[in-house]
Amino acid sequence: MKKRIAPFALACGLALALPGAAWAQAATDAAASAAPAVAAAAAAAPAPRIDSGDTAWMLTSTLLVILMTVPGLALFYGGLGRAKNMLSVLVQVFVIFALISLLWALYGYSLAFSGEGRFFGGFDKLFLKGVTPDTFGALATIPEYVFLAFQGTFAAITVALIVGAFAERARFSAVLLFAVLWFSFSYVPMAHIVWGGGLLAADGALDFAGGTVVHINAGVAGLVGAWLVGQRIGFGRESLAPHSLTLTMVGASLLWVGWFGFNAGSAGAANAIAGLAFLNTVLATAAATLSWSAVEALHKGKASMLGAASGAVAGLVAVTPAAGFVGPMGAIVMGAIAGVCGLWGVSGLKRLLRVDDAFDVFGVHGVCGIVGALLTGVFAAPGLGGTGGLTPDSFSLGTQLWVQLKSVLFTIVWSAVVSFIAFKIADLALGLRVSEEDERQGLDISSHGESAYSR
Repeated sequence: MKKRIAPFALACGLALALPGAAWAQAATDAAASAAPAVAAAAAAAPAPRIDSGDTAWMLTSTLLVILMTVPGLALFYGGLGRAKNMLSVLVQVFVIFALISLLWALYGYSLAFSGEGRFFGGFDKLFLKGVTPDTFGALATIPEYVFLAFQGTFAAITVALIVGAFAERARFSAVLLFAVLWFSFSYVPMAHIVWGGGLLAADGALDFAGGTVVHINAGVAGLVGAWLVGQRIGFGRESLAPHSLTLTMVGASLLWVGWFGFNAGSAGAANAIAGLAFLNTVLATAAATLSWSAVEALHKGKASMLGAASGAVAGLVAVTPAAGFVGPMGAIVMGAIAGVCGLWGVSGLKRLLRVDDAFDVFGVHGVCGIVGALLTGVFAAPGLGGTGGLTPDSFSLGTQLWVQLKSVLFTIVWSAVVSFIAFKIADLALGLRVSEEDERQGLDISSHGESAYSR
């Protein structure tokens, strides 16, 4: 099973490498032709000035994204695992959030949001050099400290998402080493490439709040990790059912609430676009919940709580890249499609790949992230109720869809290659997987010396 990853990554790399020079040249030409307009816009832009309403909203959004991660994601994943591994899932999410938060301040922010490289930013703000209460980042109405904190929560939750794919059998120290490597060479460059003025930003890719940077990026990494770590003992032969759907439902609810900070906060201000993103987040999630539940009921005869919660997450993932670019009716259609595609991702696709993606990281985040990124190029069209994206006066559905497809393919290849290398380094250095004895005992006791429940 492990041998399939390298050929896949190589084939995808060659697929993008062949047109790579032309693509890069096209991006350079486009940037050059747009330079006079950008310069004129910069000259006409008002001087940065703190707006208390924008700042208050961005601080609130930052708190909401933290709520998504701890406790939201931790409880969602924890409930999906077996009782003997509950705490191991919680501690991985919790510690990764702390680890990435520090790395983001030390060097991640600088490499993502300073400098003008195509793939990485610069070291101008290494260790937050020059960042003070009086400076501004990418947003002209909030302090740079607030922008830095907001973006740091995105980095932390993205890395934490990955652990659900290889839960219940990975060595804790190896998970942390992988997290450092993947954050440094996959998340940080992708954040710069899409949001920091890098290659895909110059190409005109639309990603309002993280379809490529967060969900496809993490979904592909999870798939690679699940392949390399291998299947859990008893996979396909024993019941590996969630031990607490109650906790999973609580976690999913916290994710839905926190996602308003994720999506509406990505407007960068308390304005009409934030309101649009907020409404779209409600509607797409509702539509995905209903479509997943309906198809599940038709297929299995019953609609489950797990299906409803998974459908909600599928809708949240799909609307993330589109939240501020599509209209409410477009968001509903996107959510309905994502619910069906997500259900296929965790059932039909999972069986086809024969991979033990424990909590369906790729099936939901990867698949629905791809669906959302592509459909953003469709429903952003003004004729379909969208805003027209970055160029409303010259929006072309066909052109934008092609740009979105390129951004999806680029993200898949980048994340797959970096993930494969990072997992291999962690495996060689520390060993990715715990022993069979420790896995059977449960990681709560064998890795952390404690138990989630009294016996």
